[in-house]
Amino acid sequence: MKLIYCATQLEIIEYSILIKYFWQNMKNKYSIFSLIKNAFSYHENWQRAWRDPVPKKEYDAIIVGGGGHGLATAFYLAKKHNLKNIAVVEKGWIGGGNTGRNTTIIRSNYLWDASAGIYDHALKIWEGLSQELNYNVMFSQRGVINLAHNLQDIRDLKRRTHANRLNGIDAEWLSTEEVKKFCPIINTSPNIRYPVLGGTLQRRAGTARHDAVAWGYARGADEMGVDIIQNCEVKGIKRNGDRIEGLETTKGYIKSKKIGVVAAGHSSVIANMVGIRLPLESKPLQALVSEPVKPIIDTVVMSNAVHAYISQSDKGELVIGAGTDSYVSYTQRGSFNIIEETLKAILELYPIFSRMRMLRQWGGIVDICPDASPIISKTSIKGLYFNCGWGTGGFKATPGSGDLFAHTIANDEPHKLNAAFNLNRFISGDLVDEHGAAAVAH
Repeated sequence: MKLIYCATQLEIIEYSILIKYFWQNMKNKYSIFSLIKNAFSYHENWQRAWRDPVPKKEYDAIIVGGGGHGLATAFYLAKKHNLKNIAVVEKGWIGGGNTGRNTTIIRSNYLWDASAGIYDHALKIWEGLSQELNYNVMFSQRGVINLAHNLQDIRDLKRRTHANRLNGIDAEWLSTEEVKKFCPIINTSPNIRYPVLGGTLQRRAGTARHDAVAWGYARGADEMGVDIIQNCEVKGIKRNGDRIEGLETTKGYIKSKKIGVVAAGHSSVIANMVGIRLPLESKPLQALVSEPVKPIIDTVVMSNAVHAYISQSDKGELVIGAGTDSYVSYTQRGSFNIIEETLKAILELYPIFSRMRMLRQWGGIVDICPDASPIISKTSIKGLYFNCGWGTGGFKATPGSGDLFAHTIANDEPHKLNAAFNLNRFISGDLVDEHGAAAVAH
């Protein structure tokens, strides 16, 4: 009888520990238990996703830029490198820059080994990101098709397919008939301006919700003690010789011996504050969305030759991406002729959309390197690091970029996956030229 009583006591203790664990998790984690708990208060008492702190006088590390890449960097600095005293400073609001102005495409089918390594590293993190962040980023592996419209496209895409397979990245070549089967609404007539002669398919690729990625990383970083400071514009960078000392901001001076800049199209503006000239061009990149419709396209179709990309969002809108303007600018609107040419191509490839109405258009400022590959590098100034030059496709790299940039900042040395993307390659000529070799601008 005594043994039975002891077992019962242990069970009670175990149950009480479980109840305590679930109660604690209900406070901070999104789960069925927190949903039930908050239902009793009509969902009026949910905790803020992240704090709105007053900047401290000094941090171990400061990340300039509160987009996906910057927030991911702060998150992995805290999670993997045990840096707790971190701040993210953002001149506007979280996810208000390029993170909220992209076409949500995720893929890793790049030609060069260095590109394949960094983008597939990101894709592997994407596959478990919702669980890691305890936040649904709506990652959908619906596949990405890259179309071929001429014989050179066929040669380029088949070459890339073989290169992908050698790097362990899934890639398939599709005939015209197979493209039509995978995406039935596409026009495969041989008489159109851009006839579909085939294409590549990466089945692991897909889309994610851009806003949710920023919010998920912001929430995750905040939980680990990172200060996310919005409406805090950088006005200057203080240095002592070849060493960084801090930032002049609209919310006062903030000291730090490590500063990572992830400011997308405005990275060159920040670099100019310390006399560094980056090999970047900043241009508007436009996109637009249609009125919402029922599900009609369950994949992503890219046409690099005509810069017309299309997918469908979770809200039913057709998401259409265009190419960059031909001139440098900070307008965030771009030229109308770019949109006009993109829509012409879309209507030729998908006549079913001819009566669709467009709801809104926007432009993000992207920074483009001469070789169309990014910069994730330390600089000649100790403690100053730059993550920029992602061109027109930085969103797909978000988690991988943050992880590798955090490693670079924490260790003052690059990870093997981002070692090739240093600033010195523009002096040595050891470029990662996706643009020239694979006709890829992003």
